[in-house]
Amino acid sequence: MTSATVDATPPGETTRGSAVVLIGPMGAGKTSVGRKLARVLGTTFFDTDIAVVRDHGPIADIFASAGEAHFRALEREAVVAGLRRGGIVALGGGAILDPRTRADLLAHRVVLLTVDQRTVAGRIHDSTRPLLQGDDAMSRWNAVMDARRDLYEQTADVRFDTSSGHIQHIVERIASWVRDTEASALDAADDDRTHSGGDA
Repeated sequence: MTSATVDATPPGETTRGSAVVLIGPMGAGKTSVGRKLARVLGTTFFDTDIAVVRDHGPIADIFASAGEAHFRALEREAVVAGLRRGGIVALGGGAILDPRTRADLLAHRVVLLTVDQRTVAGRIHDSTRPLLQGDDAMSRWNAVMDARRDLYEQTADVRFDTSSGHIQHIVERIASWVRDTEASALDAADDDRTHSGGDA
């Protein structure tokens, strides 16, 4: 797995899977970037948090009435559905906590969106996210990010920072990376056919 800021460097293995999956902390912009990226690439967009809310109601209510474990089970169902559809898939910030999801992501291209503390503070100040409730949302955000950072890094193929710059510019950079991985996949397939003696 590799790391980069906005100038992302593709890793050695980036030609896997039909879905492009966005992961990252709360407030990194996964939904906003994902929608625009899907439009640029002419494909579908699926957001696991939106799917859970659509099918089961507000996430805060699920946490309050049934607990985080129940929410994670519903989230896992949404992850499976999203990966099956392909296209652009935005995962909730904690979806990668499930080892089954991390294993599934090995078959897909995974983009980590990051954001600095100053920027995210402006994005989450009025958040209804259950894990950020309380008087000091930033302290909670930092604690959650610290607990998940290694998993994000281990799971991602490439990283883009969303702290600065126009969102469309960030989207175009990600789209360029996606196109490069697709071109690499085609080249690899051509090489395989050549080495195996061509089509039967």
